[in-house]
Amino acid sequence: MEVQAAFGYALHLAQAGGKHDQAKPLKGFGGAGVLEIVEDRQGDTYRAIYTVRYAEALYVLHCFQKKSVSGSATPPA
Repeated sequence: MEVQAAFGYALHLAQAGGKHDQAKPLKGFGGAGVLEIVEDRQGDTYRAIYTVRYAEALYVLHCFQKKSVSGSATPPA
């Protein structure tokens, strides 16, 4: 629940026009307003990707638990 609460608070700030301290631009989108929040809990890493490019809405693009132990690769299931 801690990760959900952290992401929920960050998204609430974004809806109100603010930005969470841990929100950072996602690499590879060239300033397109795509942001990433990363939370580490009990040895696991969770990420939420969202965009604030559109004034009328906040779009959550993806939320996931990172499963690889190093780098950007995700091991097969």
